[in-house]
Amino acid sequence: MNEQRKENPLGSAPIAQLMVKFAVPSIVAMLVGALYNIVDQLFIGQVVGKLGNAATNIAFPLSTSCIAIALLFGIGGASCFNLHMGRGEKDKAAYYVGNAAVMLFFCGFVLCLCTQLFLMPLLKGFGAPQDVLPYAATYVRITSVGFPFLILTTGGGHLIRADGRPKIAMICNLTGAVINTILDAVFILKLDMGMAGAAYATIIGQMISAAIVVWCLRHYKTVSIHREHLKIWSGSNWYYIKEVASLGMASFFNQIAMMIVQIVMNNSLKYYGALSVYGDATPLACAGIVMKVSQVFFSIVIGIGQGSQPIESFNYGAKQYGRVREAYRLAMIAGGSISLIAFLLFQAAPRQILAMFGKGDETYYQFGIEFFRIFLFFIWLNFMQPITSTFFTSIGKPIKGIFLSMTRQIIFLLPLLMLLPKFIGIEGILYAGPISDMMAGIAAVIMARVEFKEIQRLEQGIAV
Repeated sequence: MNEQRKENPLGSAPIAQLMVKFAVPSIVAMLVGALYNIVDQLFIGQVVGKLGNAATNIAFPLSTSCIAIALLFGIGGASCFNLHMGRGEKDKAAYYVGNAAVMLFFCGFVLCLCTQLFLMPLLKGFGAPQDVLPYAATYVRITSVGFPFLILTTGGGHLIRADGRPKIAMICNLTGAVINTILDAVFILKLDMGMAGAAYATIIGQMISAAIVVWCLRHYKTVSIHREHLKIWSGSNWYYIKEVASLGMASFFNQIAMMIVQIVMNNSLKYYGALSVYGDATPLACAGIVMKVSQVFFSIVIGIGQGSQPIESFNYGAKQYGRVREAYRLAMIAGGSISLIAFLLFQAAPRQILAMFGKGDETYYQFGIEFFRIFLFFIWLNFMQPITSTFFTSIGKPIKGIFLSMTRQIIFLLPLLMLLPKFIGIEGILYAGPISDMMAGIAAVIMARVEFKEIQRLEQGIAV
């Protein structure tokens, strides 16, 4: 094991250098996922207008479910792989990568099939008003075909990063995003294909990215992946899938929580918007823009956390606890800096951001500006929960990671979304955001302090 630590830079290279090496490509990969949605909405907002913006917001929970599955097996597979490599168990590590990759594509196919079969009930359940429903149906019917490829690309990127090739993982995601952007301009602006054009551009980019991921997995560097590592139907392989899922569960639940909140929020905005001066479509359109723009910030923060994952996993498995502590500290500093920048931007320039996604009347801008400034007021605390949740997953403590991943969305935000509007109307939806952000940040600080006291005791035990 000592020899392997020397060979593997995760156990010996400077932590700051490793953070840059792994976090930057991870951030880019996460940003690419966010930009898929934002690029579509930019073009749709300019050509289709407010109803098109509202339609992409209705479709957003399905995109979130894809990311949830990708993180379940991508983060879980990468964490298991790095933990076992850190322990010197190279032969076992290959099974985690192979089984995770197969599960990514299989679950994407199942999600695609379910979406096609139950499309209209799903969209209505997501809160689509009658005038928005045709736009959402056109968009989702096509984009759902790309679910297996989107999930494989996003989750496979984590497996490739675990192999020590973060730049290759970045290229896999970036290629699809560039193609999507180019085709959006061609299909929407030149060929006037509207919602369908945006959807076709998206799935073509995802298919090309997935093809690159498959090639990279077939040429894995640190271990050799053979057919026996891919047989998910084998009874013995279910042990590996179960362990992968347990370590990816925190990130999975974090995304599922976001999806549930999106659905509840959409329905609340539709209901309370209809009772206000804004109507039912304007709040949905504004919320879609705010959520997708803020997703850019969250993508950076989550990318920082994911970049620290292989460093924390390997060194925790190798019992180099000082390096685990340093990786977490640097992730928190970087996340805090980005959060502060996001806070200043969203408070200072919400109208300018809204204008990028098409024009609207004064009530449109009024609600959108309030949504930015109130809902995201405590965004400068938002980095603590996702980074700390990923930290617990990285060190093999998924239960703590799962609990923390649920704090902001399920434990705090969801009840507030259902309770506050009953007293103050649609404004209650806006104020639910900052309250839940503050409480989730406090929970993350408390849990991290307790865990690092435990790590300090482990270090003392080694010294003795």
